[in-house]
Amino acid sequence: MRWTGLFDDLEAQAIDLFAAERSAEVADRTRGEFGRVQLSDRLRPALGSAVRLRCVGAQAVNGHIRRVGAEWVLIDEGFGREALVLLTGVLTVSGLGRLSSSPGSAGVVESRLGLRHVLRALIRDRSGVQLALVDGTIAGGTLDRLGRDFVELAAHPAGEARRGPAVREVLLVPLSGLVLVRRDE
Repeated sequence: MRWTGLFDDLEAQAIDLFAAERSAEVADRTRGEFGRVQLSDRLRPALGSAVRLRCVGAQAVNGHIRRVGAEWVLIDEGFGREALVLLTGVLTVSGLGRLSSSPGSAGVVESRLGLRHVLRALIRDRSGVQLALVDGTIAGGTLDRLGRDFVELAAHPAGEARRGPAVREVLLVPLSGLVLVRRDE
């Protein structure tokens, strides 16, 4: 009887030790895995959620997440207004839940649809845009050309077509100076 009690006690201690070691290992692996999660991975499961983004240049964007790319997030600000926000310009995000996508789980199209693709589409579309820059400056006009690390904006009043007399100047905007892009309504 005493041997049975001794072995039962040893077995219980071994089970407790195994559970503690496993719990520590799971916690360590969880921290390691979360260290690979990018901002876009945190935003992707929140599609449709209301968020508030505070960006460099004192820009604030409030609205619902519509799409998430590797370099940007599209926010529906309501009233037909949308903002394409560069993730490099985001300082804080509030309103997210606890979910994250697995790193590298973005779809093929989503992972390849970078900022340059979106800017090229705006150039082809000839839409009027408002660019918010890292210093808080807002520049409006029509995007003309896209270089490797910059975009050219023909500055003209909102609501006017890009015509010779309306263009005040052509601004070269380094992509590193860009925070967000809004299409004119």
